[in-house]
Amino acid sequence: MKDLNYSVGDIVELKKEHPCSNRSKQFEIVRVGADIKIKCLGCGNVLMLTRDNFNQRLKKIVSKK
Repeated sequence: MKDLNYSVGDIVELKKEHPCSNRSKQFEIVRVGADIKIKCLGCGNVLMLTRDNFNQRLKKIVSKK
């Protein structure tokens, strides 16, 4: 079972890479609630995912705040 204890400011790695020019898999969590807002560390684009969708895409937590 994955460690699902994440909070604002944590750096996470997702299973698939972001389709930006940097192809980054690492994101910073910006907001946590019913939806989770993450920011791509490659291009700075902000994405909003449902909590269930985020939990399915999450590979690992790289660093805690």
